[in-house]
This record gives sequence, C-alpha cells and structure tokens, in this order.
Amino acid sequence: MAIGGFFSRLKQGLARSTQKLTQGIGAVLTKRKLDEQALEELEELLIGADLGPAAAGRIIAAFRRTRFGKEVTETEVKTALAEEIAAILAPVALPLAIEPAHAPHVVLVVGVNGTGKTTTIGKLAQFYREQGLRPMLVAGDTFRAAAVEQLEIWGSRTGAPVIVGPANADAAGLAFDALARARAEAADLLLIDTAGRLHNKAALMEELRKMVRVLRKQDATAPHSVLLVLDATTGQNAVAQVRVFKEMVDVSGLIVTKLDGSARGGVVVALAEAFGLPVHAVGVGEQAADLRPFDAADFARGLVGIDE
Repeated sequence: MAIGGFFSRLKQGLARSTQKLTQGIGAVLTKRKLDEQALEELEELLIGADLGPAAAGRIIAAFRRTRFGKEVTETEVKTALAEEIAAILAPVALPLAIEPAHAPHVVLVVGVNGTGKTTTIGKLAQFYREQGLRPMLVAGDTFRAAAVEQLEIWGSRTGAPVIVGPANADAAGLAFDALARARAEAADLLLIDTAGRLHNKAALMEELRKMVRVLRKQDATAPHSVLLVLDATTGQNAVAQVRVFKEMVDVSGLIVTKLDGSARGGVVVALAEAFGLPVHAVGVGEQAADLRPFDAADFARGLVGIDE
C-alpha cells in the first residue's frame, strides 16, 4: 500500500477519534479570543479525547505562551494542535529496527488477550517478508488453540515457518527449541507469541520471565525486542497495561491496534507523554497493509482531521 494510501486509511480509521476531539473546538472558540476560559475548556476537551492530563497540560501551556489573548480561527487552532501533538509524538515514532547481527533478531510479543497480538505477529511477518527478510513464528500462547490456528494461517499466507508445540506445552521450552531451529535455518527474525491472561498476573509474569531466562541460555542478548500490543479501544486502560507489563518484562516498544474501531486514538499521545517508549506501528484494519510504521506528523494531522 502506498504511503499516501495509508494516510487516507489512517485518517479514515481515526475519524471517530477526530470527531470526539474536534467537534467541541468550534464551540469553545465561538466569538471569543483564546482567553483563560477558552484554554480551560480546550484542555478539558483534550483530556476527554484521551490525550491524558499531562499531554493536555503541555499543549495548553504552549498555546498560552504563543496565542494567549489572540483572535484565532478553528483552522488555526487545529493546525497548531497538530503541530503540538506531532512534537510530543516525534521522539517516539521509531521503526522496529531488525539487527542482522543477531541472526535471528528475537522479538517477544506481549499483551493482554484480545489486543490483536497474534494478528499483529502475522502482519509483521508479512511486512518484513516484503522487505526481503526471513521470519519464523512461534505459537507461544499454547493454552489458546485459536491463537495457534490463527498463527498457522498467517504462516501459510506469508510463507513463514510456524513452530507449534502440544496443547498447554511449556512456552519457554517451545521458545528455546524455536530459537535453535531459527539459528539452524538462518532465519532473520523470530516472532514469539505469548499468553496474555492478566487475571493471574503472578503466573503470567513468571511465564514471561522464564521465557526470557531460557532464551538467554542460547543468546545472552535475547530477546532483542519486547513489543507490547495495545488495543486503542481500551483508551486510558492502555496506560495501565503499559505499567503492568513494564513490571513483568523489559518492554522496548509499543504497537497500537484497532484505531479504526475506536474514538480513543488520542491515547497514543498520552502513552508517548507518560512513557516515552517507541511506538513502532499502528493498525487501522484487518489487512496486513493496515499495520504500518508510526509517523508522528501523519498521526497528528489525522487525529485533528487535517488533510494531507
């Protein structure tokens, strides 16, 4: 999919978030300078659009410095808003760099059930396949037959081998065997699916930590990336999930899915402000081409409803 085409999909996917954010801007600015009351209402609007209090406060502080007391149009405010949002997002808009020296680059994919982890792994496999790399997939959520089947479908679709163990098998042992095979077969990338049962946090934490320990018996630097997949429809709950998973394992980057089903896309800004973790990619649909590297300026313009 062309980049321009993806911006259109992104803008379309963010439409509900855009509506939530922008429908109040006109009302706030009707026949009024950007005075203290207008700034307070604008700040409430940003918080209500899931940008979070910290990011909202930072944006309003910038508005207060540069535009306080001035007559402003709705278009001017949207443009300025996009610029401020892009400034928050730019430092975290970093692609997932696959290091050839690792051979394979081991990626542990974590997140609660239902965020789209397994589908994201399939889409990543296709994306990197198109870049000329050889991915291998590991069905590490051995308790969910549906996750295994889903990964096998993606494997056949992308031509990537899928390592599967018996039902309820030890996920760490499976990951260990998969890494050995990936090294033997000269795979460039090993994408490991994991369980996401947060109702038993202690057990999940131990399982993830065990996977890391076991992988390091073969490669002391593995996993080279730990990606946390977040569902945009959960809004501020995504912030809580980052905190929980950062406790369990050393999260190195985020992928935000299901922006097309959410009015809470602003949470990406809240995540950037709160954690500063790289946002590697965002998803706006079911197709493989609907997951693409995160672009701060495109996302900011899409969120506030500005055309290319």
